[in-house]
Amino acid sequence: EVQLVEFGGGLVQAGGSLRLSCAASGFTVEHYAIGWFRQAPGKEREGVSCKDIDGRTYNAESVKGRFTISTGHVQNTNMVYLQMNSLKPEDTAVYYCNRGEYWGQGTQVTVSS
Repeated sequence: EVQLVEFGGGLVQAGGSLRLSCAASGFTVEHYAIGWFRQAPGKEREGVSCKDIDGRTYNAESVKGRFTISTGHVQNTNMVYLQMNSLKPEDTAVYYCNRGEYWGQGTQVTVSS
């Protein structure tokens, strides 16, 4: 069974950093394309960063140079990370880990000005 569980969100001041984590189970992250999406209040869900099966990463224009997606393993647990630097108030949203039709429950990121 595929499961994605995000954590690491919180409140941060503009210019600060956060690292989101996603514990992925039921599959090996290196064998699938995987990504992070976000949804701000009143807006549609949008793609932020993704990593394909060849390890290439792609970022939305709005986060280029600031956000980095990566994968790893912690005690036999597949992990997907989103390092977010130079955060802006417009980055405020619920962030979701995604693999195809599978979604996590989301983690709230709030950036204060």
